[in-house]
Amino acid sequence: MVTMTDTHWPDYYAVTVYRPAWHTVSEAIALFETGVPGAGPFLAVDLGCGAGRDARELLRNGWRVLAVDLEQAALDSLVAATPAEDLVRLEGVVADLATFPIPPCDLVNASVSLQFLGEPDLAGVFERITAALASGGRFTGLVYGDRDEAAGEEGITCVSEGRLRGLLGAFEIESWTEREEDGKMALGDPHHVHLFEVVARRR
Repeated sequence: MVTMTDTHWPDYYAVTVYRPAWHTVSEAIALFETGVPGAGPFLAVDLGCGAGRDARELLRNGWRVLAVDLEQAALDSLVAATPAEDLVRLEGVVADLATFPIPPCDLVNASVSLQFLGEPDLAGVFERITAALASGGRFTGLVYGDRDEAAGEEGITCVSEGRLRGLLGAFEIESWTEREEDGKMALGDPHHVHLFEVVARRR
């Protein structure tokens, strides 16, 4: 279980800001480069960007990024860690993922952020993700599975494999890894982790 304190999120951003991007994002970047030679700059929407480990990798590869987070401190951390030459392709928005209107884009990324949505809101977000992506667009995500230690906690939504595949019904799964292990959270809290790591292409 994660112990939440008044400094939890600032501490989290400080610990994670320079960590490498999740492999799902790196895989998607490579797939876009392979599939559409010479295209770009692509636009990614990073839902729950945190301190920006994924956003900065996208920027480093020439993408435009719309970074969305509920915490202004997250966007401040992202901007502070982003090279000046990449800032021109970065836009940050403080918004609730449950209601944020996702614009048309090439990639929607959500790395360990969707668990903070209620079940009805989660379904609504995936509807907006699907609508925002044209054929060939991609979703990348790390989504809490239903055997994660956080399952059942108030305000946390963890999904079964069947539920997640259903939410991605309009997508072709390109990469799917299910990870379950005893580990630690970013700030050192012991935690039984169950994650689905997904790259999926809009049909």
